[in-house]
Amino acid sequence: MASILTIENLSFHYGDNPAPVFDDLNLSIAKGEFVAVVGGSGVGKSTLLKCVADLAHSSGGRITLDIPERRGSRRRATVFQDGRLLPWRRLRGNVGYGLKGLELSAEAREERIREVLKLTRLSELADRWPHQLSGGQVQRAGIARALAVNPELLLMDEPFSAVDAITRQHLQDELLNIWQKTGAAVLFITHDIEEAVYLADRVVVLSGHPAHVRFDQPIDLPRPRGRNADDLQHLAHTIAQEL
Repeated sequence: MASILTIENLSFHYGDNPAPVFDDLNLSIAKGEFVAVVGGSGVGKSTLLKCVADLAHSSGGRITLDIPERRGSRRRATVFQDGRLLPWRRLRGNVGYGLKGLELSAEAREERIREVLKLTRLSELADRWPHQLSGGQVQRAGIARALAVNPELLLMDEPFSAVDAITRQHLQDELLNIWQKTGAAVLFITHDIEEAVYLADRVVVLSGHPAHVRFDQPIDLPRPRGRNADDLQHLAHTIAQEL
C-alpha cells in the first residue's frame, strides 16, 4: 500500500547545540495504518511528531505528506498529552475551533461538530466548560477536535499518559473504534510498550544518541486483542529487549 507519510534521512538539533536529537531517521506510514513509536525518555519521540506536525523544523532530511488537499478538511491533526482545551470556550466551541478557516458553511460546521461529539461519546457534555470535565473527557475532547477537521493522518503525542489505568484502557478501546470507523492513519507516540502492541499495526523503536529507528516490528495479531494474551506479551517482551 502506498505511503501517505514518508520521512527520509531526518535530523534535528536544538538551537546551537551541535549534538542532534536524531539523525538519518527514516519512517513511512501507509494509508489507514496505525503506527506506534516507542523509546526511552528524551530519545526524541515527541520531537519527531512535532516535526511531522510542522510544529518544529528539522535540521535536515525530508518529510513528505502524500495527502491531497480536500475542501473542508485538513491533511493532518494533532492530539496532545494534556488536551489543550481553551478554558473560555465550552466543549462544543473547543471541538469546532480547528474548523476556522476551512471552507464550510455554518450549517456544515455544526453538523461536523455534532458528528465527532457523537463519535467520541461527548454529545451530552457539549455545553460544559473544560473545568467541568474529567481527565478522560478532556482527552476525548482533544481527539474530537482533531477529528473535526477530517484528517487523513492523526498525530497523537502520548494522549493517555495523564489519566488513570482504568480510564486509559477505556480510551484505548475508544480510539481503536474511532480509528476503524474513520480510516485515518495514526502516528502514536507512547512510552508504554504494551499499549503500543495492543493498539498498533506496527511498533517502531527509537534508540541511540542520536536516535534512529532501531527496530520496526509488525504486529500481526488479530483484532480485537486480549491485553494479557501470551502472544501480545511475547511481542511486548521482544520489543522491550530492543530499547
